[in-house]
Amino acid sequence: MIVQTNREEFRSRHLINCGGLFSDRIARMASAREASASGETSERGVSASDDVIDVQIVPFRGEYYKVAPERGSLIKGLIYPVPDPRFPFLGVHFTRSIHGYVEAGPNAVLAFAREGYRWTDINLRDLRETLSFSGFHAVAKKYWKMGLEENYRSLSKRAFTKALQRLLPSITIDDLTPGGSGVRAQAVAPDGALLDDFVIKQTDRAIHVLNAPSPGATASLAIGERIVATAMQAFSLHD
Repeated sequence: MIVQTNREEFRSRHLINCGGLFSDRIARMASAREASASGETSERGVSASDDVIDVQIVPFRGEYYKVAPERGSLIKGLIYPVPDPRFPFLGVHFTRSIHGYVEAGPNAVLAFAREGYRWTDINLRDLRETLSFSGFHAVAKKYWKMGLEENYRSLSKRAFTKALQRLLPSITIDDLTPGGSGVRAQAVAPDGALLDDFVIKQTDRAIHVLNAPSPGATASLAIGERIVATAMQAFSLHD
């Protein structure tokens, strides 16, 4: 297997794909190569990779505010809302960092690029791929009202503050300054299901991690050990 990057080329017998926002594209390219090399097609006459890689990454941007240092004493630890079981997103919450400051957020708005960290970040290929995906159509049809609320909260600091006040009534708009943002690599099924569990697909020569539903989980050593164990068995490797 050959992996080409914009810097160098790697050759390997096997691949473990943890490509995050681009994991589905990498998986489809790798699986198509495997299928092409073996001449495999499904009964429908399409590449076998289409049967294996049946989810698509839809990017959702999460935006944060920082709590003013002099008001940080209001938050002693983590403050989370009760999650809505319909969504993999937690909703806005307060997080005390290891550096001492407090973050408030994130929201969840559709990003116009897979690396769309700002409203002005637009990638036409990424956006076209999202808007033409049947799974996104189903999500938009079912949750359009929530989508509008999230976008309004993204554009209105006052609305963002109001959402935070449900958790901490004493927080005010003046206590918040703009923070950073991140993009969640949300795997969506063709029927519109927002997947909230790990999705790990396996082919003869590759393992593809297509959904890791929490930033904290992506740093879990236990999950890394699970992937290694899967690779050891799937590829007949030995210690």
